[in-house]
Amino acid sequence: MSAPPVAVEVHLANGLPNFHLVGLPLTEVREARDRVRAALQNAQFEFPSRKVTVNLAPADLPKESGRFDLPIALAVLAATGQIPAPALERYEFAGELALTGELRAIRGALAMVLSARRDGRAFVLPAASADEAALVRDVVVHPAQSLLAVCAHLTGRTPLAPLCASLPVAPGATLDLADVRGQAQAKRVLEIAAAGGHSLLLIGPPGTGKSMLAQRLPGLLPPLGEDEALEAAAIASLAGRFVPERWRVRPFRAPHHTASGIAIVGGGSHARPGEISLAHHGVLFLDELPEWDRRVLEVLREPLESGAINISRAARQSTFPAQFQLVAAMNPCPCGWYGHPGGRCRCGPDFVRRYRSRISGPLLDRIDLAIDVPAVPASVLEATATPAAESPAAQARVVAVRERQVTRQGKCNARLSAGELALCDATPGAMQTLTRAMSRMQLSARAFHRVLKVARTIADLAGDARVEAPHAAEALAYRRAVVERESACGEPAGR
Repeated sequence: MSAPPVAVEVHLANGLPNFHLVGLPLTEVREARDRVRAALQNAQFEFPSRKVTVNLAPADLPKESGRFDLPIALAVLAATGQIPAPALERYEFAGELALTGELRAIRGALAMVLSARRDGRAFVLPAASADEAALVRDVVVHPAQSLLAVCAHLTGRTPLAPLCASLPVAPGATLDLADVRGQAQAKRVLEIAAAGGHSLLLIGPPGTGKSMLAQRLPGLLPPLGEDEALEAAAIASLAGRFVPERWRVRPFRAPHHTASGIAIVGGGSHARPGEISLAHHGVLFLDELPEWDRRVLEVLREPLESGAINISRAARQSTFPAQFQLVAAMNPCPCGWYGHPGGRCRCGPDFVRRYRSRISGPLLDRIDLAIDVPAVPASVLEATATPAAESPAAQARVVAVRERQVTRQGKCNARLSAGELALCDATPGAMQTLTRAMSRMQLSARAFHRVLKVARTIADLAGDARVEAPHAAEALAYRRAVVERESACGEPAGR
């Protein structure tokens, strides 16, 4: 995300013809030698029959991807006097060259422009990558189709017109809460989670609407601001997954439970953002939570607290933002029917305990809300009348609450630190209720703070200036399911 600048230097020397590339280039960058040579020759430029040394500075920064093809080719042309060298200083260049001299799209164009927009230089990029880069305000982006078009621009023959990109209009939500029949309490908790940015655990038998509820959470969240949208789009650009139609749409990521730890948090030999970063300013949905590898789930603990992930490798360290809202779903037992009124479950207590113990107590301690999602009666499902839309009204309430939180503290309630809990403004009665519950339910200090922040959100939804005892009691009710799961894990409740 930081996109450090790289300068391309070319030196021509006498000796046998040779093209030498230095500056810690990785495999795809070393292959630029052949692409640049072929592109220059096919574009009818003269390739020097001398010893050519290309340096990518700084030398201790690993260089990857084909984005360096275009600047290397231009540096060679400037060194041989085929284009004016002073014209290069006003621009930054990036682009992969085809053997014909055409320019191909690159990953991370938006992240590069977002990081370098204050340097005062215009950008020359492949036309396929220019649209996303032009989303950054106050930046001049020149789209080019080929190396010849770039050279014609630099020599003043045929200037490249700057791209005037219009910001796409964010599409409206297509999934509505009304699609979920019944589940009034679950919808209430979903609105609380959206209003305060809280993490949520949905527990219930198969087919009760857990996944449907999770998929409708992004439609309740406030629209992304421009800066938030740029951050989310830059991360998607780094992963090569930017879609203009998704501009200012909250990300929703739902990886399969077989995903590895690197796929979730990011990494690899060349660090790439993982699912938690692709869900930045959006929702990360983990279905079938006990089926996940426990080591994969444990890597979520730090980013849930810090909102970022630090990836350290021998060559370099990378930091990706990861302010995501976690929503998880699970069945109550291996067969999924524990507690069903039809008595379908045949799992013994040991099987149920072993199933629930796959989720660690420290991870459960970081979940703010937990709700049982029971089976829906057939009489509710067989209703043929089309229900009225519920998401627009719920989103309006969430937006009003979020604006109140930003005015009061500059962030949503879930992001309050321990030193900012005084902003929750709880009454003595509410604090007494929470204090008694902390002893009775054996809550940890973290859990106590999270319950207080949920109570603050409930008070905001009710329009109350202070957290009262009923708000605290409701927040504790949503914490009780978490405590029951922690106890079933065979670990002390609240650990």
